[in-house]
Amino acid sequence: MRHNPVFELTDENEIRRLVRENPWATIVSTTSKGLVASHYPVLLDERDGASAGLALLSHVGRPDERLHEWGEHEVMVVIQGPHGYISPGWYDANPAVPTWNFVTAHLYGVPEILPADENLRVLEQLVDHFEDPMPEPRRMRGTAENSEYADRISAGTVGFRLPVSRFVAKVKMSQNRPPETVGRIVAELDGDGPYASPALAAEVRRANPGVFGA
Repeated sequence: MRHNPVFELTDENEIRRLVRENPWATIVSTTSKGLVASHYPVLLDERDGASAGLALLSHVGRPDERLHEWGEHEVMVVIQGPHGYISPGWYDANPAVPTWNFVTAHLYGVPEILPADENLRVLEQLVDHFEDPMPEPRRMRGTAENSEYADRISAGTVGFRLPVSRFVAKVKMSQNRPPETVGRIVAELDGDGPYASPALAAEVRRANPGVFGA
């Protein structure tokens, strides 16, 4: 990731928020046979609170654990938050080029393979996390039939915990623009144009407390 101190994100709490709100991750490994990438939902391991350090929980479908050579080397997990096109027409009358606003984090660590019972616990946690907002959540253990089915298909998955040893993150949300320009950008993102994005507008506000307040 290109280094730029203006956009550097070092607050671990913000990384935690980014993962919570954007759990679909890309996992990249450099293996003995070349690069391997997979895509899975991830959760924060929050059983012991933030004092235990930043860690991710999830699973992969077999044979991804072998393709990634799980546990033998460091992997990179990419978390991508809201992002979108920023038109130079939203700036001012001066010559300008378009850009892309985004927030993303690269998290590094060596995955720990979980035993079968822990894998089941993580699978249940994943299901509960995404089913909780539903009007009638379908739980992995909601019925005897669901529970039996989950136990059967879980054999095709491998759970993991990834203690994050380091991360590199960037939040590029027009912090280098004058306040009046940032205000126009947010107005356009909150509007109904072709590049409108309320989620991105919210991130621009968050990254510019001097303009919008904390």
